[in-house]
Parts: sequence; C-alpha cells; structure tokens
Amino acid sequence: MKYTLRCLVPATFLVLAAQGGQAWAEGDTYTAYSNTAQSITGDITMDDFSITFANGEALAFSSLLGDHFIVDGKSVNASVYKVETPADPELENGNKLCGSGDVSYVATWGAGEGLTEVAVFTGGKAPSSNSDMCASYIYQD
Repeated sequence: MKYTLRCLVPATFLVLAAQGGQAWAEGDTYTAYSNTAQSITGDITMDDFSITFANGEALAFSSLLGDHFIVDGKSVNASVYKVETPADPELENGNKLCGSGDVSYVATWGAGEGLTEVAVFTGGKAPSSNSDMCASYIYQD
C-alpha cells in the first residue's frame, strides 16, 4: 500500500502540472467583434509570446516593451509587443494583416466592457500611441 501511494502522488502531480502548462501555453481566445476583425483576422489566440489568427498564421513576439499606451490622447493600460520576425501575413479572404508593410509591433488594450483592441504597426521605432497604426481590430474577450 505504501508503494502505491508513493507512486500515485507524484504521478498525479505530474498530470496536473502538464494540464496546467498546456492551458497556459494555449493563450487566451478572443472572438472577432468588429467588421474588420471578422473579415480579416477571424478569431485569435494571444498570450505574451505570440498572436495566432483563425487561419493558423502567427506572429511571435520577442519582447513586451510596455504596459501603458496613448489611445486618442489618453494614457491607458496596454501591452506593447515587439514582433520577433516582422511580417504581413495573409489572413482571411486573402487579406493582409496590415496591408502596407511588415508588422513590427502589436499593441493591445481594453476597448470597452468585455472588448479588447489589437493594433498593428510597421517601422523600426516602438509606437507610443495609436496614431501611427496601420490597422486595428476589436475582439470580444
């Protein structure tokens, strides 16, 4: 009996740890809410390491650059990510994520009750506001 419990407890811990790790690695799923999100990105999955679009295309992040951002002249809590390998992936209906160059930064912030906005940026300098975005998409949390 002692032998069985000694094997069972570590095995149970490993199974629970593996399940928790898997859920963490999957990120949060967001439902396309705005017309642009519905027609270009579809639903997304996002965490601090990447964003994955409905068609399976993804952008990996190399770093989190900040936790505040200027939206329409006001400072908001946000996440600003640097894209590891800038790209403008082809998404739903043959549309591009940005359409005017490779996406090098992604910013996210709350866009109202239960909504998240994701903005994409081109260029070599990290954005400080939404004024330079090439596109934005709104999702339901």
